[in-house]
Amino acid sequence: MAAPKSRAPLYLGTAAAAGVGYYLYKAGGSPKAAEKELEHDLSKASSKIKSELPGRANRVEKEGEKWATEAGAKVDALTEQAKSKLSKTGAEIDQYRKDASKDINKKIDAVDRKFEEGAEKAKGGITSWFGGGK
Repeated sequence: MAAPKSRAPLYLGTAAAAGVGYYLYKAGGSPKAAEKELEHDLSKASSKIKSELPGRANRVEKEGEKWATEAGAKVDALTEQAKSKLSKTGAEIDQYRKDASKDINKKIDAVDRKFEEGAEKAKGGITSWFGGGK
């Protein structure tokens, strides 16, 4: 029987994704605004910690800056991933539109040919009534 795996990475990853999602939602989807909001919140937390723990302020500040940098990198990575998927989807939609347009044009051409053939037959029939043979 295998040893149970730790679920801590899963929980930390979920919490990080939720945090990134929260700041993106709060900033209206703008990664730069989300990063600034995150920095602002970290600054507030840092100043509160500084006032409560005067001796440990530098260490906490450095850890907060490190966390903010990592969170900003994750926001940037998620933004790039979303842009990539959006670009791919746009290209697929454009290709679908082009294919549909070709199909529609082919069908219109076929209908035009049938109409012209029918008109040609009708013209030949009317001409034969008046003595002109075709």
